[in-house]
Amino acid sequence: MKHLKKYVKDQTAINKMRIAGQKAASVLEMIDEYVKVGVSTDTLNTICHEYIVDELKCIPAPLNYKGFPKSICTSINQVVCHGIPCERKLKNGDIMNIDITVIHDGYHGDTSKMFLVGDKVSIISQRLCRVAQESLYLGIKMVKPGRDLKAIGRAISDYVRKFNYSSVEAFCGHGIGREFHEENFQVLHYDHPNIPSTILEEGLTFTIEPMINVGTEKVRILPDQWTAVTKDHKLSAQWEHTILVTKTGYEVLTQRPGEEI
Repeated sequence: MKHLKKYVKDQTAINKMRIAGQKAASVLEMIDEYVKVGVSTDTLNTICHEYIVDELKCIPAPLNYKGFPKSICTSINQVVCHGIPCERKLKNGDIMNIDITVIHDGYHGDTSKMFLVGDKVSIISQRLCRVAQESLYLGIKMVKPGRDLKAIGRAISDYVRKFNYSSVEAFCGHGIGREFHEENFQVLHYDHPNIPSTILEEGLTFTIEPMINVGTEKVRILPDQWTAVTKDHKLSAQWEHTILVTKTGYEVLTQRPGEEI
């Protein structure tokens, strides 16, 4: 059994995580009006970067992280995660994940959501985005002290299989705080008998960020060494929140105004 006591946050750290989480959430709120047909993902990156730095007085965590060249991730259609903003312009019917991580006062806030571009998004695309979001919420509701971390992945994978979707196994959620990714603290979005038990404790903070594919869960990495795409070229969708384990359950540190979990 794995133990994560060294990652338990004190009240000062938790308060800083709350602020960082809300600042990250505000970026997704801000950028919504700019996600339109004909806008390039690089333009969205610039808008987010300037807002994070100039308005929020934060640091965009992805920029130069292990060589990543931009301040946000933009993952369109068959891109599973880590899409690099570029001159590619959004098309009517695209679905896109924007992944935001900010650093404020030394602590990280990490969140993402799907955007439907234009007025011609297919029913298939809409359903995938909805189910992926619902799977995140089901995973979140598994969080409470004393529960095995594996319950999160089990809830997510069991749910998406009902729609013949798959949960990506190549990437996972992670412990977060002063570090972007806390070492050896992984949050899997699938279930497997060989996964060791990890008991959740009050004060842990981590992301849940299921990546849900229409087809196979298998992915491949493009030559840029970052962009992950579905191996069968079918659609993928992802949603993400940063979670705090509380005395009785959970708190969503990156919850957006009006969002019901």
